[in-house]
Amino acid sequence: MRAAALCFAGLLLSCASSSTGPRASPPASSSSAAPSAAAPADEAAAKEFVRKTNEDLLRLSIRSNTADWIKNTYITDDTERIAAAANDELLGYTAAAVKSAARWNGAKLDPGTARMLYLLRTGSSLAAPADPARRLELTTLAARLEGLYGKGKYCKAGKCRDLEELTDVIGKSRDPKELLDVWTGWHSIAREMRSLYARFVMLANEGAREIGFADSGAMWRAAYDMPPETFPLEMDRLWGQVKPLYDDLHCYVRARLQEKYGKELLPDDAPIPAHLLGNMWAQEWTKIYPLVEPYPDAAQLDVTSSMARMGLTPERMVQLGVGFFTSIGLPEVPRSFWVRSLFQKPRDRDVVCHASAWDIDAGEDVRLKMCIKIEEEDLVTIHHEVGHIYYDLAYRKLPFLFRAGANDAFHEAIGDTVALSVTPGYLRRLRLIPQEPRDEQGLIDVQLKEALDKVAFLPFGLLIDRWRWEVFSGKLQPERYNAAWWDLRRRYQGVSPPIERSEADFDPGAKYHVPANVPYSRYFLARILQFQFHRALCKTIGFHGPLHACTINNNVKAGERLWAMLSLGASKPWQDALEAMTGERQMDAGAMLEYFAPLQKWLEAQNRGRRCGF
Repeated sequence: MRAAALCFAGLLLSCASSSTGPRASPPASSSSAAPSAAAPADEAAAKEFVRKTNEDLLRLSIRSNTADWIKNTYITDDTERIAAAANDELLGYTAAAVKSAARWNGAKLDPGTARMLYLLRTGSSLAAPADPARRLELTTLAARLEGLYGKGKYCKAGKCRDLEELTDVIGKSRDPKELLDVWTGWHSIAREMRSLYARFVMLANEGAREIGFADSGAMWRAAYDMPPETFPLEMDRLWGQVKPLYDDLHCYVRARLQEKYGKELLPDDAPIPAHLLGNMWAQEWTKIYPLVEPYPDAAQLDVTSSMARMGLTPERMVQLGVGFFTSIGLPEVPRSFWVRSLFQKPRDRDVVCHASAWDIDAGEDVRLKMCIKIEEEDLVTIHHEVGHIYYDLAYRKLPFLFRAGANDAFHEAIGDTVALSVTPGYLRRLRLIPQEPRDEQGLIDVQLKEALDKVAFLPFGLLIDRWRWEVFSGKLQPERYNAAWWDLRRRYQGVSPPIERSEADFDPGAKYHVPANVPYSRYFLARILQFQFHRALCKTIGFHGPLHACTINNNVKAGERLWAMLSLGASKPWQDALEAMTGERQMDAGAMLEYFAPLQKWLEAQNRGRRCGF
């Protein structure tokens, strides 16, 4: 997938961090926070509890997020220790608050208070053990794992290259030997994580069990306003809707890659080797578009070359992203955004270049962290990241526990919803392409390029948490970590390792979200929701053409509807937020299928007579 905005800075609900205010006491022991355990569990006590908890969590999260920002933008052993200590305090407070809140289980409370207690229990991606030593060990491991990823380099013949440099090679080279070398080199950086991750899982599960969950995976699944056991079934339902489109795309891409690399490297009926798809994790395939382009130059889609000719800078690219949101009536970002964000990779230190949006103080201090390249992919990523920023700004006046998306997938979907309006017509107005496609061939070129991003990603978005749910539950033990990872990738993606892998490897750790402990189902669901949101906004502005041709650029009416939903934050179940936006209460991949209908019809015709499947 694209580098995505991640609310990983704070370990609780929002991307927030913390000032150096006084240390907060857990509610159970603070005379100014929750009532004592012996106090009656009445509604007034519950309201006072959530009031004090909101206040303390805001302060602690600001401290934690500030430390995490420094750790991510200046990676050293010292910054890792500082971040671990700040996160330890936040996690310790949260664990105590969750246990104190249990006294109101089953109590009749007003809807707002009841929802905040629910979010308190389910809103964290990491629960810490009550024992201080084990909690500090957990936060230290978390910082260490993310640091290993951020500092990762592949060194050969005296030359060391980081992920950004290796990504350039795997996206541009067409030499299978060179691609294999950089793929293997990057994946080798994760081997050191393997034993650390196994211990991390043990401690994280201990914390989850202490607050009433079977394991960390069950805690993650409980955050979707539905029974935890229902959530995987919902994911399967949505995957069932889109799998035929993915299978058609996979078959076509494999056939075209066979023309380039031969059937010896890509046999019929076999998975595609992961190093040949233009992305280090084979999660999105846009970089191989020149190899699979149906009608060369019919659509003239070389946006990257146009960006270079125009002399675009990283800051100007961010201005274009922000400008789309302001064109639909949303406010300007705070001035501090332009001062405190990181847009370019520093030359003097290691940073985590993985793109992310940050809400440091759950209020006005919003930032973007991204090592921007003058490429089309990064321009789209910027729209995605800025979507997070505007979601943060929309709900900033709500109580802290409500300062989050309706669910985490909503947060991921907003920027991509707007990016769907970055149509050829919009790009032409920016002078990034010379003209809009004028015939069916041009349309197919445009749609295939989009599908290499949006559709190719779907099974990858599904399988990462499938792997982690089994790890957290204990069904998958450390001695089969890598084998199970590739079993899932073959089953869902039709992608295989380019060389034999063993349990000395830890290939899941080569993907940022695993060592950073970022739940991943959100990205799969966001790919579905963005088309559903786009369809609703297009109806709002009275658009009656094909869905793929609609843009909401410069339409304030669309902005008003979007802002109204964003402003709800997490104050309502996601079903209510979805209904406010779309009039529907169920996630539906039908809008994605409607959007790509011309391409799917074309792919079916192209694949006739081919041996598809994997």
